[in-house]
Amino acid sequence: MKNEQELKEIVKDRYAKIAEQGKAENAASCCGATTPSNKVYNIMMDDYSETGGYVEDADLGLGCGLPTQFAKIKKGDTVIDLGSGAGNDCFVARHETGSEGKVIGIDFTPIMVKKARANAEKLGFNNVEFREGDIDAMPINDDTADVIVSNCVLNLVPNKQMVIGEIFRTLKPGGHFSISDIVLVGNLPDALKEDAEMYAGCVAGAIQRVEYLQFIKDAGFQNIQIQKEKPIVIPDDILEKYLSSEEVKTFNNSDTGIFSITVYAEKPGTKKDKPKLTMVNLQENESSCSPNSGCC
Repeated sequence: MKNEQELKEIVKDRYAKIAEQGKAENAASCCGATTPSNKVYNIMMDDYSETGGYVEDADLGLGCGLPTQFAKIKKGDTVIDLGSGAGNDCFVARHETGSEGKVIGIDFTPIMVKKARANAEKLGFNNVEFREGDIDAMPINDDTADVIVSNCVLNLVPNKQMVIGEIFRTLKPGGHFSISDIVLVGNLPDALKEDAEMYAGCVAGAIQRVEYLQFIKDAGFQNIQIQKEKPIVIPDDILEKYLSSEEVKTFNNSDTGIFSITVYAEKPGTKKDKPKLTMVNLQENESSCSPNSGCC
């Protein structure tokens, strides 16, 4: 398997190309990275079309869940989206946080950031911004976000523990995350694990479900919950690109499972309420001030 930097460059290059593909092509493949299937549409993604704040132009069909649906975003929250792509989840989050909140999208693919910024400008959203950077070293200050969301992205990062550590760092005490991602139960065939295209396709980079949840616990998060789980079935016409017919049959009959899970967890601590601004009547205060009152 390639080293971490090589894997990052593979993903960056592939997602630069994916940015120019149509949603239908992306949704009929594994995260837009593999040859589209002729048999199954929407292999991983969930349907956003009935979701408040949904912007069709920003939906590239690359997700594997609907994390914003479970994210418990409140008005005025600061939300960070990891791997923000063309901005789809950011705009849904903005619908929840309102104009008084703030949404920050982070993506390491320049063309994705450019597309997202163009979408935000077209929509007139001045409280949604997009930053270019790695999610395992976020360009974000400590204790910034009330909520962090991400949709089918952590599996693309070689060092997932670093990303989870960054999530912990950038969340405010008492903040939480809701993240949809791909995990495994059982072992993938070597031909799938070692293929760069399947890595960019959100499958080869996935880790065991139990390991994924343990990383979250080890980082210090509490109240860890699985909000949603669904099996991911890779069509035979995609598998046959990597495996023989007999290997495909063996894989399909094995105990190995590929799942999309949406995980929720909280950073310990208590959120500090934002200070309320009060108007002071200076004239009234001045008139009540006497030399002996100590206010002069």
